[in-house]
Amino acid sequence: MTQYKIHPIVMGTKIFDKTMMTYQYGGGERYTIPIYSFYLEGGDKKILVDTGEMNPIRSEDREKSMGGKIYTFEEGLARWDLRPEDIDVVIHTHLHNDHCENDYKCTNATFYVHEKEIESIYNPHPLDFRYLEDFITDVDEAGQIQRITSDQKITDGIEVLHTPAHTPGGLTVLIDTPAGKAAITGFCVIMENMDPPNSIKAMEMEVIPPGTHVNAYESYDILLKVKKMADIMIPLHEPMFASMDTIPS
Repeated sequence: MTQYKIHPIVMGTKIFDKTMMTYQYGGGERYTIPIYSFYLEGGDKKILVDTGEMNPIRSEDREKSMGGKIYTFEEGLARWDLRPEDIDVVIHTHLHNDHCENDYKCTNATFYVHEKEIESIYNPHPLDFRYLEDFITDVDEAGQIQRITSDQKITDGIEVLHTPAHTPGGLTVLIDTPAGKAAITGFCVIMENMDPPNSIKAMEMEVIPPGTHVNAYESYDILLKVKKMADIMIPLHEPMFASMDTIPS
């Protein structure tokens, strides 16, 4: 069985009220999240999960807030001796713009995307302004997109699970590592969503749904399911990984 090292690379940030991550919890708290592209090192293919922002805002304040350096796509890949054209596979957790803005640079990659994300980006609901089809037009027209319709294996040691908590076609990526199975969540959350503080647990809640979700009740159940499947939990926007080169460390 192939095992992987996971390299989180910060390729953008957002600053907003914490409730954008944690539903009905943390209101009024200013919060900085990292936007990651994860390089999965192992096997015979160069694999990324998401591609981040095209032109990330870079400032001392943002880097200090989340505890890590912000890179452009090219700079981030160069840390691991990679160029955009070296990438063989991109797995998309979903197609909100901050997760796919550098897709067009990966000219030799196959993109794995759930079919419901393709539907959403071309015909978004008015409530969801984060879908911008321009960011996938090039790779779609080039025939680089592989549509996912159900849970499936991508390659030895990597599989995807349909988890429509944050978006209709969210994909959680399950990865075999030397320390067990890791889950990069297919929904935008931080560690507190998956391991809430005692004040939330006292309300008999084991997880907190994403601040933006498809259905709050269903999202709760999806988060709980993913939590039980993984030895290593990697919430999509957790700041603690911004200072890490490799998971497991």
